Amino acid sequence: MAFETTTQVRFAHVDAAGIVFYPRYFELLNAAVEDWFAQGVGCNFRVMHLDRGIGVPTVHLEVEFLAPSMLGDDLVIRIEPVAVGRSSCTYHATFSGNGEDRIRIVGKLVCMDLAERKSVPWPDDIRERIAPDKVCA
Repeated sequence: MAFETTTQVRFAHVDAAGIVFYPRYFELLNAAVEDWFAQGVGCNFRVMHLDRGIGVPTVHLEVEFLAPSMLGDDLVIRIEPVAVGRSSCTYHATFSGNGEDRIRIVGKLVCMDLAERKSVPWPDDIRERIAPDKVCA
């Protein structure tokens, strides 16, 4: 059900106090979603965007900031799909470091036809791999 990846907090992610500047979490989340599709779902963004003409924009985010992350921290980002609709996928994500949750996220992606700029049903191969009962490593 879940995909995990690890990233290190770099200088570009932090403010003058050495704490992750909150918008950087969204960039890190986007990178993790891209890794999930490439490694867990088996369809990378290049193929999705350029060959298949579809994208997966974020249409909803709820974020709870629990503890700061600091320069040099290793963060585990876990993405777990919890519901798949006709064209949407709701997921839970956590960023944790040293066994402590730093942020919790509820997000929603929508499968979109890039040329038409409208939602479309998930292709069967992708839908099957993002189903909440599938394991992605």
